[in-house]
Amino acid sequence: MTEHKREIALPSEPAGGAEILGFRPLYRQVKDHFVRRLVDGVWAPGTALPSEGQLAAELGVSQGTVRKALDELAAENLLVRRQGRGTFVAEHDEQRILFQFFKLVPDDGAARFPDSTVLATESAEADPAERQALALESGETVLRIRRFRSLGDKPVILETISLPERRFPGLADGPIPNNLYSLFATRYGVTVAHAREKLKAVALSPEEARRLGTAAGTPALLIDRLALSLEGAPVERRLSLCLTEEAHYQSDLR
Repeated sequence: MTEHKREIALPSEPAGGAEILGFRPLYRQVKDHFVRRLVDGVWAPGTALPSEGQLAAELGVSQGTVRKALDELAAENLLVRRQGRGTFVAEHDEQRILFQFFKLVPDDGAARFPDSTVLATESAEADPAERQALALESGETVLRIRRFRSLGDKPVILETISLPERRFPGLADGPIPNNLYSLFATRYGVTVAHAREKLKAVALSPEEARRLGTAAGTPALLIDRLALSLEGAPVERRLSLCLTEEAHYQSDLR
């Protein structure tokens, strides 16, 4: 029998006050319930999930419905299926970020995670572009991180990262790690689930060119990324100036 639409009463709710997930395709209701567990930290990064049968029994739905919800979360890189071992909450390790978020690939085709050198950090009132991108109120502050990133021993990316300071208190008090998204998840409980990017061809200013060790006016690729949490809230704006003489932007469209 195919399940289409119904109401799910979550087992954790008291009798008579069950939460209603709404009239939508059943697997999407189940998926939303699982996302809430990720957001609330019930399922932390690296955690092994209960079996599909256990989850189906808990929610009172078929195992096929649970499998479809889990498959979508795996396709979105929020879960990882491991043959013979089960399903796990994805971690922001370098391989996952390289696959999901880092799209600059050397022309030799050997994708690798870049090294980072922090140039400066500052706390400042958000400018209009940051306020709009990060949905901040007037007067709110951001933490700005400026760094360059290298593939091999050659700097190829100059980045400015803007973070809502209220969401990441104390981040600048210690070393800034290369893998920021892992830090967001482990210290602040913020999982970057999706990102939107805008691409534009630009010419480097004299200062930008100096940082990247090239000539002023050199063509570069500007990537304007907005990173979103599991709830869909903007948590990071990242402007990346990329040299493309020996690298290219690669995106897998599905």
